[in-house]
Amino acid sequence: MENYFESRRTRRNFLDKEVPTEMLREIVGEAMRAPNTGNMQTYSVVYSRKGEARKALEALHFNQSASTGADLLLTVCADFNHFTRWCRLSDADAGYDNFLSFTSAMTDAVILAQQIVTIAEMRGLGSCYLGTVAYNAPEIAALLKLPELVVPVACLAIGWPADRGTESERLGVDAVLFEGTYPQLSDKELLKNYEAKDLYAPNEQFVKENGKRNLAQVFAEIRYPRSTNEPISEKLLAYLKRAGFMK
Repeated sequence: MENYFESRRTRRNFLDKEVPTEMLREIVGEAMRAPNTGNMQTYSVVYSRKGEARKALEALHFNQSASTGADLLLTVCADFNHFTRWCRLSDADAGYDNFLSFTSAMTDAVILAQQIVTIAEMRGLGSCYLGTVAYNAPEIAALLKLPELVVPVACLAIGWPADRGTESERLGVDAVLFEGTYPQLSDKELLKNYEAKDLYAPNEQFVKENGKRNLAQVFAEIRYPRSTNEPISEKLLAYLKRAGFMK
């Protein structure tokens, strides 16, 4: 039997075929068995089906193919709104309007998201994380009418895959698994670890197409540059404050 994890691939192209709502409910219900902080389950999922009503959300994900082609977009949120309201209705002093609570809810929401991905793919569906949720979190929150203490942290495009997806490289286990303490690698050792990326043929072509000398320059100067990271960081921090997680 083919090992799911060794062969899994992100899918960005989907068939024009609906994922049954009951199937979605089963997937999310099973995913909710995942571990979470204190079993508070401070997450929520807003799903949007393909169609005219979703086009505004697709635009916030830059109309990338996965966002426009998948039957479902699942916006997974860090959500302390309902838990806080439950506490207040139960005469409990809810102290969750702070950054620690956001990090807890965000962690639990991301664990839930990955559990959804795994279960969905093992049922034959395809999926793709849309990293653009971080770029337009305030706008996505407004569009989905997310209240205070609810922040979108992940978006999953899910549907029936139209192809096998594109293979991608991974670092070797020795590059991330360390015993006892964090190692102080020499420059030579660190560069050796990243050869899995540097020598991967599609990445070499990517470097050439972008007119750079190496893959690190593509990442740091084109894909995720300081000029993008810093203003988006400021935007996110301001939004977290408005959402009630930072005083």
